Amino acid sequence: MDTLELKVDIQPKDPWSEIAIAQLADLGFDSFVETGSGFIAYAPANIDLEPILNASVLRTEREIQVTIQQEIIPYQNWNAEWETNFQPVYVEEYASILAPFHTGAQVHGMKVVIQPQMSFGTGHHQTTWMMTKALFELDEMPNKVLDMGAGTGVLAIVAEKLGAKAILAVDIEDWSVENSVENVTRNGCQYITCICGDIDAVKETDFGLIAANINKNVLKVHLPHYSRLLFEGGILLLSGFFQSDVDELVHCAAEYNLQKVEVLVKDEWAAIKLIKTKG
Repeated sequence: MDTLELKVDIQPKDPWSEIAIAQLADLGFDSFVETGSGFIAYAPANIDLEPILNASVLRTEREIQVTIQQEIIPYQNWNAEWETNFQPVYVEEYASILAPFHTGAQVHGMKVVIQPQMSFGTGHHQTTWMMTKALFELDEMPNKVLDMGAGTGVLAIVAEKLGAKAILAVDIEDWSVENSVENVTRNGCQYITCICGDIDAVKETDFGLIAANINKNVLKVHLPHYSRLLFEGGILLLSGFFQSDVDELVHCAAEYNLQKVEVLVKDEWAAIKLIKTKG
């Protein structure tokens, strides 16, 4: 599937950039990159853009100046782009996340081979790096794991290699699920099931660990579901947001008996470890 890239320059940037990102996330855009003058947003190329823009502050707020550039990125371009720029990722001494063409790369710790595709989750992004680190630093890997917003499947793969025996990897994009399946096979994993859908596609409960690397607004909607799906004492790992969003997410999570244990920060991005407490 082709992808719509929307480059947005917005002045003043604060607080309007964050407001616009939140609105676009609710209206169909699924990933964002903050820039010095605004942000870049991504969505499936077949999205109906004009109604979305008309419903957002980008068109309704008169106090701001906005410049928008849009481009359709063909799906086939991603493989060549990734192979040109994709470098091995080392998560401290815990793991090496490599592509199949990294034949001579050094390996430190666990070796995870990920075919770089358009799917989010190669380890290069700070959030995936932190989530991988957090998996290694758990006291014990639970048997039953949910990887929500699985992307390439890297976190599910790491969870199995660390001892999990029943892993459900879920993503809303069918091409991400296809990429996850390929990577699961490539790493010789046997206990990972990949499905396409949102949180309502998860029919099982009693997970010991949920890892969710998604944007803040989706996480806030999902929090009551995560609490329901975890058993008491289960661990929730969240990322996909900035350090400035931590307090808001911690406050929201507390309403559903999810208590903060630890916060990781890398280059202004953050990850939170929480535990499900007795309600």
